[in-house]
Amino acid sequence: MKLKDKIGVITGGARGIGLAIARAYLEEGASVVVADIDQGAIDEALTTLQGEGHAAERLMGLRLDVCDRQAIDAMVESVTERFGGIDILVNNAAVFDMAPVLEVTEASYDKQFAVNVKGLFFTLQAVARAMVARGQGGRIINMSSQAGRRGEPLVSLYCATKAAVISLTQSCGLDLIKHGIRVNGIAPGVVDTPMWEEVDALFARYEQRPLGEKKRLVGEAVPYGRMGHPDDYAGPAVFLASDDSEYVVAQTLNVDGGNWMS
Repeated sequence: MKLKDKIGVITGGARGIGLAIARAYLEEGASVVVADIDQGAIDEALTTLQGEGHAAERLMGLRLDVCDRQAIDAMVESVTERFGGIDILVNNAAVFDMAPVLEVTEASYDKQFAVNVKGLFFTLQAVARAMVARGQGGRIINMSSQAGRRGEPLVSLYCATKAAVISLTQSCGLDLIKHGIRVNGIAPGVVDTPMWEEVDALFARYEQRPLGEKKRLVGEAVPYGRMGHPDDYAGPAVFLASDDSEYVVAQTLNVDGGNWMS
């Protein structure tokens, strides 16, 4: 029960890594807010979690578009009214797109930076303000990616957004620690989620590959021997949200099966 009586908000929490973290937080004693842009996915996630035996009074679902600052403020207000405050924020909401540099569109640029960087930062800011006002510190975990550690020819914008997440984690971590708020990040590698079907299809298009081949190859290339699973990120997210990481500040933890070392 490392998170007993804590309140955690997880953006993009209705599926994949976000849902795995929500489940782990509940198992560690926290109350959890599943915040996601897809109301149908929220409803399904809450039904699944309650069906696994997690009490409804420790669960809250909120539709949230992280590109809407008024919606972010309303989310903070609603969670504070329901639970009394926020102890943990997991900034997990993100979008992905890819194209050769010469084919990248302004619309793709705007969407990826709006969600992955601007939305992440202003969600962090709003929650951090509430944490400071409450005076009990807190934990903020930003989900980056191994793509933020290096460039990739077809993924220029996504890599840039995730590099920005690592940089923001460092700067915000250094700024907010004086308030007792520990900001850290997690950089996943390749993770077997439904989104990878879309990623695989894009690689098939741009690299002239059969469907499924790219996913198979990237999984085989991981030193661990397979792609990551959403549950692989539950433990690290509990660690960074708990007192076990008391002295960890402004770091981004690589959780990628050995793909990247730093």
